[in-house]
Amino acid sequence: MVRLIDLTEADALHLLSKECPSFETEPFLSGPPLSARRVALVTTAGIHRGDDARFDLRDTGYRIIAGDAGQDLVMSHTSVNFDRTGFQQDINVVFPLDRLHEQAAQGAIGSVAGFHYAFNGAGWEPHEIEDNAREIAGFMLRDKVDAAVVIPV
Repeated sequence: MVRLIDLTEADALHLLSKECPSFETEPFLSGPPLSARRVALVTTAGIHRGDDARFDLRDTGYRIIAGDAGQDLVMSHTSVNFDRTGFQQDINVVFPLDRLHEQAAQGAIGSVAGFHYAFNGAGWEPHEIEDNAREIAGFMLRDKVDAAVVIPV
């Protein structure tokens, strides 16, 4: 992870200018215990199946990843601030699908979602990805997902 002091002044100012939204209500909801929840992954690592379209630099879209995708994924994340070494050694660093399946097998979570989602980068303003986030939320509802693990990269 790069430190703010190691960035160029322009990059540091860009990050510092981002607003952190406040919420008038509690952002979390009650629900079943984790051992009964269906869990999906959402990553910003710019990963996708090899036959999917690559992420472009300013791509605010998303890719859908099947729950049985395993190690058949590639990364088209292009930030100079991102070290791909961990991903190359173990994809679970940025997309812990294997760990999620292990948790389901152990009964720690109820089940693994049928589909998971990837964005390219975590630097977007909320309005830039809101429509896509709402679309993904609809997909998750249809998949009966009631918990998501977000892996910001």
